[in-house]
Amino acid sequence: MTRLARDLAALATMSPAQLRERWALVDASPAPSVPTPLLRRLLAQRLQEKRHGALPLLVVRELERVASASGTIAEPVRRQIALTPGTRLIREWNGRTIAVEVGESGFLWEDKTYRSLSEIACEVTGAHWSGPRFFGLRRHG
Repeated sequence: MTRLARDLAALATMSPAQLRERWALVDASPAPSVPTPLLRRLLAQRLQEKRHGALPLLVVRELERVASASGTIAEPVRRQIALTPGTRLIREWNGRTIAVEVGESGFLWEDKTYRSLSEIACEVTGAHWSGPRFFGLRRHG
């Protein structure tokens, strides 16, 4: 394993204070005031830039030009998952297995038909959830 690979792997186990200390060593400046997961990513980027070099200025300028020319930020494309009748969705929740079957007119769970997966997720958890997210059909966000 290379030194860079070891340094990057070590970031995952560092406390926020250790990350700030490491930032000061790598960047010779105070760490930015950002959430810890973002600080880990930024520090990983700095370590990689030190090893492999930063993006060439020409590339940075082109990225900035393209970003400013569009004037808008594109929304991420969410892929739709087609659920056909007969499909079974299985999720474990607090030690309990939740098995839902996709039907012609809704979702069957515990001998009752629901209009949406979100209704089932709410019934299971007692809180409002995105049904597709609860059953792993969508990533976080």
